[in-house]
Order: sequence, then C-alpha cells, then structure tokens
Amino acid sequence: MNSSALLVAKDIEVRFGGVAAVSGVSFEVDANTLYCVIGPNGAGKSTFLNVLTGTLRPTKGRVYLAQRDITGFAAHRIARAGIARKFQAPSLFSSLTVWDNLRVAGCAVKPSPGRKTFEEVLGQIGLERRAHTMVGELAHGEKQWLEIGMAIALVPKVLLLDEPTAGMTPEETMKTAELLHALRADCAVVAVEHDLRFVRAMNCHTLVLHQGKILRSGDFSDIERDETVRDVYLGRA
Repeated sequence: MNSSALLVAKDIEVRFGGVAAVSGVSFEVDANTLYCVIGPNGAGKSTFLNVLTGTLRPTKGRVYLAQRDITGFAAHRIARAGIARKFQAPSLFSSLTVWDNLRVAGCAVKPSPGRKTFEEVLGQIGLERRAHTMVGELAHGEKQWLEIGMAIALVPKVLLLDEPTAGMTPEETMKTAELLHALRADCAVVAVEHDLRFVRAMNCHTLVLHQGKILRSGDFSDIERDETVRDVYLGRA
C-alpha cells in the first residue's frame, strides 16, 4: 500500500450469492488529484462506489482513508471521516432556496478554520446569483452543480461523483469538467461517468472496469488508444 495515498481500496471483492459483482479491484487516490472510473453497464462501477462510501461492505478486501482502516464503517461515519458522494440523480430540497440547501448540508459538519463560506461555495459552482432562488426553479444542470456544492459544504477529503453530467447539455458538461478541475485544490475528485466528452475534458488518470475487474488503468490518452478498451467499451468510431 502506498503510504502517501489518501484513499486506498485493496483487493476489493463483492459477491451477491455466487456472482462476483466486483473482483480483486485495487485503487489508490492521491490528495488533490482527479480520477475517472469508466466501463460498460454492469461493469461494477456503482458497486465499487458503494463499498467506498459504506453503503456495501466488501466480501473481501480493505478500504483505507488517510491510512485509517474504514472498511465496514456505516455510511455516516465514512462521510464524517471525509468522503462525500454525489449520486446520479439530484437529491435536493425543492421547496427550499439554493442558500438553504447549502445550510442544510453544512449543518452536518462542525465549523473548521479552512471551511469555505456559503458565498464562496456558491461562487465555485457558479450559482452566486441564484442564492435565493427556489431549487424547484433551477435548470437540471444547476441542480447538479448545487448538489456538488452541498458535497463541498461537507469539507470532504475525497469527493465521489456518480455520473455528474447525466442529462446535461454539452456546454454544461464542459463547465462541470472545469468546476472539478478547480475543486481539486480542495480535495481529491473521483468521477464515475459514461460521457466520453466529459472524461476526455477531465484528461486524468482513468480506471476501466469490465465484468467486475480492472481492465486497464492509466492516463485517459493511453486508455482511449487501447485496442482492448475500444473493443469492449469505447467503440471503433
């Protein structure tokens, strides 16, 4: 195990009866870096994320955060330890304002010297002019950014994003990539995504899962040229 890595998943296996949804997956995340996880449907991406966030306990393997073994911790303990997750579909309070949604998220953590103000978070996600807008009036992309902002309000060491650009326009997708590049100044960012335009814009270390196992791992420029990856996922076009 790399002693300098912030988040380490070591030999993770998840079985549902006789089926291995994830098998022998190891992954290391350094502080203030970007990572993408890609793969076809059923590759084990969401299952792997569930292990990292405590929603699932692995059948085998260990998870470490800042060299602390957090394997099997409940989801709320992992969140407090420093791992925040944004799910694919926004989970917001539509009857509250943008500002109040951030306040709700911020109540989950204690004040700390390095914590950003809500004004700073709104500036990061580009919603400073929407602070007092009801969430139900936001466009889809704005809702996705607000939920990222709510995760930022938790002051995470690692931010996990499950398909953060789902349903976005191409312009919103590129803006989201720019946002995540900026966020790595505060935390490590791991994004599970299908949109290759977004993954290409992220241009970071990429893990390819296939049938629950690691198919390839490396820079996206190398992944994109890999013949096996093109056969099973990217396509020849």
